[in-house]
Amino acid sequence: MCGRYAASRRPEDLVEAFGVERWEPEETLPPDWNVAPTKEVHVVLDRPLKDARDPRPVRQLRVLRWGLVPSWAPDADGAARMINARSETVAEKPSFRRPFAQRRCIVPADGYYEWVTAHDERQLEVEGKKKRARKQPYFVLPSDGSVFAMAGIYEFWRDRTLPDAHPLAWRVTCSVLTTEAETGPLGVAPAEGPRSLAEIHPRMPLMLTPDRWDAWLDPADTDTEGSLRELLEPPPGGLMRAYAVSTAVSNVRNNGPELLEELAAPEEATLF
Repeated sequence: MCGRYAASRRPEDLVEAFGVERWEPEETLPPDWNVAPTKEVHVVLDRPLKDARDPRPVRQLRVLRWGLVPSWAPDADGAARMINARSETVAEKPSFRRPFAQRRCIVPADGYYEWVTAHDERQLEVEGKKKRARKQPYFVLPSDGSVFAMAGIYEFWRDRTLPDAHPLAWRVTCSVLTTEAETGPLGVAPAEGPRSLAEIHPRMPLMLTPDRWDAWLDPADTDTEGSLRELLEPPPGGLMRAYAVSTAVSNVRNNGPELLEELAAPEEATLF
């Protein structure tokens, strides 16, 4: 899954990396090393400009809210439960199938966090002797240091409690697609710890390699049973690395570059 990630790259760098044509500097978000559900996030999307005479899609860097609200939802209360969409069922689920067909985006990140429960702690939890097991966080990122392009979908939701002219009458939200985690060896594995992403968690964000960016963002392609389904295939293995980070990231109030500092070993010595 993807429940927390880091996004510290400057908007200017994202504009260059993704070939963005339109970006509003006043929408710039500050670096965020602990992006949590329902926060505002940067996304890349292809869409005609509002009120423009030219109907062609324009690549834009936009600010959306993480946690998709379906267009038909009576309210936005369920947004925190819609941060992820499973790639295996995205074309069938009522909340996701129309955005998947018509409104796809890329959610840029440095990488994502995932938590592993230590073996001894997990056993205590199973035996009912500990209500909440201590978990070791790992940071997962491309081994070459490039941007982590997470496949996303977005949707528009109208807040009927507000008048048409209200600036918050429309909410634009997004979800990150997930897939089965890689079982093969990591491109760069930690000295101590998991040897594959599947050992950390059975799910991972669907990473789009650069050769798939244009096809994923193309709003003209609505073939959910053909070309789009092919884009849901996981990327080649061995492109990722993972390393242990401080448990400070587990508190959403902590936010700074120190959260990405690599630990020499997991804080729980009995983790693996």
